[in-house]
Amino acid sequence: MPVVISHADVLARAEADDETLPLLTIDEFFAGNTDEESLAPNQWGYGRPALSEIERRLRELAEEPGVSWVRVQLHGDTHALDGIVAEAIAICTDKEAGEVAELLDTESLQADGVIDGYATEDTGDEPEIPAGNRVISVVWD
Repeated sequence: MPVVISHADVLARAEADDETLPLLTIDEFFAGNTDEESLAPNQWGYGRPALSEIERRLRELAEEPGVSWVRVQLHGDTHALDGIVAEAIAICTDKEAGEVAELLDTESLQADGVIDGYATEDTGDEPEIPAGNRVISVVWD
């Protein structure tokens, strides 16, 4: 089983890309990750499901027709932190934001919604965006 990417590896990738934080794959962020506060820490313990449930839903979404890729956007303070903390989930798709919100049941994820584009400007390693697709992001406060 893959293990979540290390903080040192994230920082090395950022350094190699003009300090922009990489977008992480589902495997890189979730596989082996037991730190429930690494995603939406303010909602953990207040209704947000476990990381394993969020991972399951994101994997299912990634298999949906019209979804090209799903990535984890890191919090801008990752450079200064001791660990990896997610800011949002980026989804490259031809689907409308409302349809993605419904497929993921973002309300039960305690998410604040789905926005157009990336939630952070400090993003590197962006995969190609196929014609007819765009990036939307699931965000938490």
